[in-house]
Amino acid sequence: MHRLKIIILPLLFLLAACAHGNLGGAGVPVTITANDPRFLYEGRIDFANPAAPVLIWQASRVYLDFEGGPAALLFGKTDGQVFFDAEVDGKTARIKAPAGTGSRVQLPLYPEGRHRLVLFKRSEASAGTAAFLGVELAAGARAWKPAPPANELSLLFLGDSITVGACNEDGAADQWDDRSTHNSAKSYAALTAAAFNADHRNIAVSGMGISEGYVEVKAGQVWDKLYPKAASPRADLSWTPDVIFVNYGENDYSFTSGRKRPFPPGFTDGYVALVGEIRATWPKAHIVLLRGGMAGGAKGEPLIAAWTAAADKLQAGDPLVRRYVFSHWSGNHPRVSDDEEMAAELTAWLRAQDFMRR
Repeated sequence: MHRLKIIILPLLFLLAACAHGNLGGAGVPVTITANDPRFLYEGRIDFANPAAPVLIWQASRVYLDFEGGPAALLFGKTDGQVFFDAEVDGKTARIKAPAGTGSRVQLPLYPEGRHRLVLFKRSEASAGTAAFLGVELAAGARAWKPAPPANELSLLFLGDSITVGACNEDGAADQWDDRSTHNSAKSYAALTAAAFNADHRNIAVSGMGISEGYVEVKAGQVWDKLYPKAASPRADLSWTPDVIFVNYGENDYSFTSGRKRPFPPGFTDGYVALVGEIRATWPKAHIVLLRGGMAGGAKGEPLIAAWTAAADKLQAGDPLVRRYVFSHWSGNHPRVSDDEEMAAELTAWLRAQDFMRR
């Protein structure tokens, strides 16, 4: 009788361990939790809970190398609409993290062998955020920490919907109900970063202006925050960009002109003050002041005048400030083809600048 107990108790322990995913035995999936050191993260991410980091901003990325077979992404609390590109070995699948307290999203079936997963947040921060819990792999599968991307530069893009990539996969008309067609991975920001093999952050909010816009929050309240909210905690700004791009003004112009109101008189001073705060945070970064991408930046005379006055003042006092005005623009939000033209323009201009030559 005592011998029977001795045999049964270890067996019960083994079954309990398998049920909780502690052992990678036959038939038991392997869970790589989000706080596992084999994950590599890039972006402005909320790590307050390391086991459930919140993926906030568009272009946030998660990397993991793993063995082929069944695999799934695990998410915790998800608010709003959150879409990702899950790229494995150069092939991309668009996935959605369902809103709610938790979800498991199956990935396509991959062949045997070692693969690299890059999870790229394509939808913008103000549309939704998701807590990432990890990856579930097939029983017995292994995972490794990938080598960090061999980035040559670090680029920070600050802006509004033009920089986000909002509506860029829509049809003829802009729409905001389904964010699956708003793809930051195809924004001019991401395409420009790719042209220089650069790490990049995209801290932009659709509808946001310097003085006025379609959303309550203003650029000066968000550029250094963890979340796209004025009351958000300040982000960890230890990541240092080599070049910072600032593209604001379209909403200040379109919001006021659409309501037949004067262009905001405080735009120039607000723009200069914002860039001054950015400069104080990163004293050695090159700053490029951008204008354009839509009709206001291309043809809106009050915006052009106010932006030019701000750029003149900033360049007069800071040798590391440049300006660039896009030639290409679109009546609706830029589509992917527009983003490609804008990125090609900006890339060509940057290649001619001394500060980009390494």
